[in-house]
Formats: sequence, C-alpha cells, structure tokens
Amino acid sequence: MSDKGHIELERQIDSIIVGVRHRRDLGDMSALMRSIEEVGLLQPVTVTPDGVLVCGWRRLEALRRLGRRTLSVWVRSGISDQLSHLLAQQDENEQRKPLSPVEAARLYDEIKVLEKEDSQRRQAATWFGRTGSDGKATGGDESSPPRGKSRSIAAHIVTGTNASQRLERINWIRSVSEDDSLGESVREFAANMLREIDNDAPVAPAYKRVKAAVELASQPPSPSREEQDEVARLAAEALKRVQEEENAQRLRALRSKAKRAPKHHSPRSFVLMWSELEGWTALYDVAELAAALKDDDWARFERVVAETIELRDQLREARTAAASA
Repeated sequence: MSDKGHIELERQIDSIIVGVRHRRDLGDMSALMRSIEEVGLLQPVTVTPDGVLVCGWRRLEALRRLGRRTLSVWVRSGISDQLSHLLAQQDENEQRKPLSPVEAARLYDEIKVLEKEDSQRRQAATWFGRTGSDGKATGGDESSPPRGKSRSIAAHIVTGTNASQRLERINWIRSVSEDDSLGESVREFAANMLREIDNDAPVAPAYKRVKAAVELASQPPSPSREEQDEVARLAAEALKRVQEEENAQRLRALRSKAKRAPKHHSPRSFVLMWSELEGWTALYDVAELAAALKDDDWARFERVVAETIELRDQLREARTAAASA
C-alpha cells in the first residue's frame, strides 16, 4: 500500500470537487446508507491535495444524502497533473486535446493503482473495523470490490467504457518497450507498435505481434550442425530400441494368443465391419500413401490383406459345401 497520503479528519463535503467522469449510475444506495448510519464511515474517500475526488463517489453521495456536512478523507499526494485535471473535469468536452491511446493507458494504470490502494484500505477496515450488533467485525460502508473491479472503474473514468483489456494490452506493450532485459530490437519493435497505435492502428494485432517477438527472443539459440547430428543419432537409436521392444511385445502377444482358444466375434459383427469398409479404398490417394507408409506400415498392410484373402477362400469353400449338403 502506498504511503503517499494522510488522513484529514474534517473536510467539508461541498468543498470536494467531483468530476464528470465519476458521475455514473450509483445503483441502490440504501444498504450503504444504512451501514454508515449504524457503524459510521470506516473507509475515507480519496482526494487529491486540491480536493479533487479520486475514489469513493458512492460513499460521498451516501453521506450527502444523509445530511452530513463533513467527512474524513484520505489525501493522496503524488498524483500526476494530467490525471488531476482529468478527474476535475466538469464537462466531457473540457479536455482541450483528446487523449492518445498510450496517454489514456498511462492514466488508466495510474488510477488503477489508486483504486487498488483504496480497495486495500477498505479491506483493512473490513477486518479491523468496528463490530456490528451481532458482535462480528463489519466493513461498515462498503465491502471489498470484486476481482477486476479496479480495472473496470479505472477504464470507465479514463475512457467512459470498459476498455480495460485494450488499455492493459497497450500498457504491456509499453512495458516491453521499456524492459532492459529484452534485446534492443524487441524494445524498438514495441515502441514502433505504440506509435502505430497512437496513429489509430488496432491494438489486438499489435499486441499479438509484440507477444510473438518476445516469445521468439526468449527461445534458446539454434544448435550447431554437430549438435543437430548428435541429437538425430540419439533419436535414431532410441527409435530403434522402441521398435525392437514393440516387435518383441508383438511376438509375445502372438505366442500367447496362439496358446489360447480363439474368441470368435458374431456374424453380425462381421457384417457391420464390412459394411463400414465398403468403398474405403476410394478414400485414399495411392501416390500419397506410397510416399508416406513406412516399411512396418506396409508389412502390416500386406499381412492383413493376406489374412483377409485366406479367410475369403475358407469362407467361400465353407459356403459351397453348405449349399451342396
């Protein structure tokens, strides 16, 4: 939590400047007002040294509706002039020059930090605040906001929409452009993407390109030719061992199968199998198969075909014998 602030116990509510960017739907205020009446305002609102509201508009409005004239505030120093001006705006058109996407992302990042600080103080008030009528600790004015709420609030204040994902991506690209642990080419590429975004280029493609550049830069260097040959040799030896083991297992399985009484499938199973196979040869390209099949694959194919022809001859002979009986 930042220590760039101090508590001011008595501040006139009417002296606090609420900019237009805070003014949105307040929602149901009854529970908040009732909580303040019962246990007081445990978490002060946050203001700049000049009295501009930073966080806590619902708390401020609840006190105003309850007829309070003063309140405790958390005076936060170290806020940039650009953000202070943005928060103090009384009209959407007051901004002399529209914020560029990168400027908006910087302000979003700044106010997100302030919102998180406010959330942490609120959480502390929840755990260490006064006790309610049931003897349990209560957060009083507000509970801690849901995960991601600080991002949403910050995005709405800066842009008027929930553009948090877009702003997060811009800030990530900016962090890459300033990361000394990355190569100069990657940093410069990220900086170029920021310039393109400020010139109305879409953010998502730029984010993906920078991400790909970072991932590519983090990959280990390609091995030398000697290392590649050694890896290939070891891989070939490993494959040979696996094939030998598979052949040995297959031989053991065949011997074991020969010792057991054969388990025959039903005639219906035979009919269904051949119904499914009908026309199967048209599904494959002969030239493609010839190029792709390995020796083991071809040997297996020939073995199955030979077994099929043998079964066909036996079955034909058995059918002829049955017909003449």
